[in-house]
Amino acid sequence: MSGKFDAVLMIGYGAPERREDVVPFLRRVAGQRPIPEERLREVASHYEMFDGKSPLNELTRRQADKLGKFLARRGRDLPVYIGMRNWRPFIRDELERMRRDGVSRAVGLIMAIYRCDASWERYMRDVAEARDDLGMELRVEYVPPLFDHPLFVSTSADRVRESMRRVPARDLDTTMLVFTAHSIPRKMSDSSPYVSQFETSARLVARSAGCEKWTTAYQSASVSAGERWLGPDICDVVRKLASEGFTDVVVQPIGFLCDHIEVLFDIGVEASEAAGEAGIRLHRAETVNDSDGYVEALGDGVLRIVDSRGSGR
Repeated sequence: MSGKFDAVLMIGYGAPERREDVVPFLRRVAGQRPIPEERLREVASHYEMFDGKSPLNELTRRQADKLGKFLARRGRDLPVYIGMRNWRPFIRDELERMRRDGVSRAVGLIMAIYRCDASWERYMRDVAEARDDLGMELRVEYVPPLFDHPLFVSTSADRVRESMRRVPARDLDTTMLVFTAHSIPRKMSDSSPYVSQFETSARLVARSAGCEKWTTAYQSASVSAGERWLGPDICDVVRKLASEGFTDVVVQPIGFLCDHIEVLFDIGVEASEAAGEAGIRLHRAETVNDSDGYVEALGDGVLRIVDSRGSGR
């Protein structure tokens, strides 16, 4: 096996890009879980509001393209592959392509900012299972979560400041900044650094953006009977802030690395409707998406692995 790194593998969640793909995608996400047909149709309707297309895949491709160019400028000729857990290009298919291309050692980039079993370990298991199924001799070394990376923090803070500029100057004193992350089961959070990583990046971004009034909330919970999930929910927080006299709330879904349906619908539609009903204005700050700063953070993570454990091409 080569001692050099041959490539970068970005591993993401995946999302549909056509209306006809929405239901098959949701069934794949559900897997063996007994999700009621009514619930599947409800979630599918969220995608229908955006023409059945999530921007996640396109944004990930743009991140990968810019990352490859960044690495090339730094003298590292490392092709960037994309493998998705739940939709094309699937992890297994991408690993098969890597095998054809002669890749034997790759830097892994898990496109999740906070670590827990669902957002991190499962991705690594999926890669390992696909590798073993294909009989590949592929070694993947993963970049640690970038939740406190200075470039992730500064880029997120820039997004917050952009959103804050939409708040009337007279109402800045009655404006609250709320950071959100995807809710997970409490049992899962108890055995992971998920919450502490979320709270750390929220604190760092608020400080960088110069915001003293801030808090955290969770979104997108899939609560089932007998299972407790992390809270409070963003809609409940918005209503509470309105009852306390706040006029505006800036919400940044900092736990998401690019806009997709759980950002566009859960914040842009559902939380916005809750805000309107409660009489408070909601301003959504963008995620980092394919911003230059975040791509440089990804590149820095890759270079740290390459430089510390073996040279690239």
